[in-house]
Amino acid sequence: MQKVPFGNLGFDVSRFGIGTMRLPTIKHQDGTLSIDQEKAIAMIRRGIDGGVNYVDTAYGYHQGESEVVTGLALQDGYREKTLLTTKLPCWLVKEKADMDKLLDEQLEKLGTPYVDFYLLHSLSLDSYHRMKELDYPEFFERAIKDGRIRHAGFSFHDDKDAFLEIIDDYPWDMAQIQFNYLDDQTQATVDGLLYAGKKGIPVVIMEPLRGGALGFPPEEILEMMQNNHRKYSPAEWAFRYTAHYQQATTILSGVNTMEQLEENLRIFNHITPGNLDKDDLRFIAKVKETYLSRIAIGCTKCNYCMPCPQGVNIPRIFEIYNDSYRFDSPHYLKHQYQFVVRAESEGARCVRCGQCESVCPQQLPIMDTLETIEEMVKQP
Repeated sequence: MQKVPFGNLGFDVSRFGIGTMRLPTIKHQDGTLSIDQEKAIAMIRRGIDGGVNYVDTAYGYHQGESEVVTGLALQDGYREKTLLTTKLPCWLVKEKADMDKLLDEQLEKLGTPYVDFYLLHSLSLDSYHRMKELDYPEFFERAIKDGRIRHAGFSFHDDKDAFLEIIDDYPWDMAQIQFNYLDDQTQATVDGLLYAGKKGIPVVIMEPLRGGALGFPPEEILEMMQNNHRKYSPAEWAFRYTAHYQQATTILSGVNTMEQLEENLRIFNHITPGNLDKDDLRFIAKVKETYLSRIAIGCTKCNYCMPCPQGVNIPRIFEIYNDSYRFDSPHYLKHQYQFVVRAESEGARCVRCGQCESVCPQQLPIMDTLETIEEMVKQP
């Protein structure tokens, strides 16, 4: 397994890191899911035996079970072989004392006296400003001094301007961003990745396969890859693109089968920074263009239809709809639509007043499309 220096922190890290957000699960009779502990522990340990020394978890993964199982997997000497990361659930921090309470709870679940990296989880600019008001730097300084954490970082979901403001505002030891060949111009963007590199801040990549979707492309894109002279799998193309950037220090993959893990170990045993030539990069650009041309409805997110009098988040619903079509994945639509429902902005709230269609520059059939999407997400 290839290892590279983790910034200027004085140690090397595997370019492949194990993410524990999508561990194998068992479905119970009441319909609930829990982690298949035997399989998950075997996978994590196999990864470490294969040279992986970076494991990433978080408070909320698998409804809080991920940290427990990760801790069990790192018993029997595996903790000493591993750089362990978990994250502070900022949305649960209501007052400053909550930071200590949550960290202590997480250390107990993980069965370890310290974590190597502790991240402010899923920062947007708004949540960052709130954590700043609660004086997160003082918490980090104290937790590092008393030995509960060794390094401070953040994971990020917002736009490039927000990323640049956050990364310039504190002496971070690392940053974690979403990055893949479809998202290289969204969220932190490739510019943000390169900027972190110039500052000497190591970057850990999440979602290199965009939740697994890039590993299972629609037929037309799969055919493009099969006809390419490089006989890489869809997953390998995605990993190779992300790993092409030397600033992408460690690349996380949330494997849920031993077969996926073995494939990832094989791929990362020989991927190096700068592994793609000009023809490869042109091919990936063509694949990206093909993905982006696959749309179910021509919404440009101009927001002329907003605000909806009933609170329906029309642009977000159409974005999810287009992504599900782009990846040929009804499961993606159903999964992502849950977040719209939780925010009480689902299409079922539409009363067909027609206000949105009267102002839509694209003259889209918004009301009928919302109804179609509602029918799709209700299908078994």
